[in-house]
Amino acid sequence: MSSPPQLTEAQRSAALQKAAEARRVRSELKGQLKIGTITLAEVLEQAEKDPIVAKTKVLTVLESMPGVGKVASRRIMEQLSIAESKRLGGLGTKQRASLEEAFS
Repeated sequence: MSSPPQLTEAQRSAALQKAAEARRVRSELKGQLKIGTITLAEVLEQAEKDPIVAKTKVLTVLESMPGVGKVASRRIMEQLSIAESKRLGGLGTKQRASLEEAFS
């Protein structure tokens, strides 16, 4: 097993800043979903334009929706043949459509 790459202090700092920004954006997105200010369709649309949103797991997004918990979100994903590890940006056209239909 190889060791992680050696980064300069500036590179490490930039990477930490980038990771913190990604966590902030995802947290904000989940909060908006939870209170209902944004819909799943809007999140899917946003994932096409924003790489941070595109890297968010579908399971996490579904769990953040009001009235949908961990068990229900896993059950829905299983019914729609979407892997638990799938990210928003990796969804196919049919998967996106079936998700939108399930939550419309």
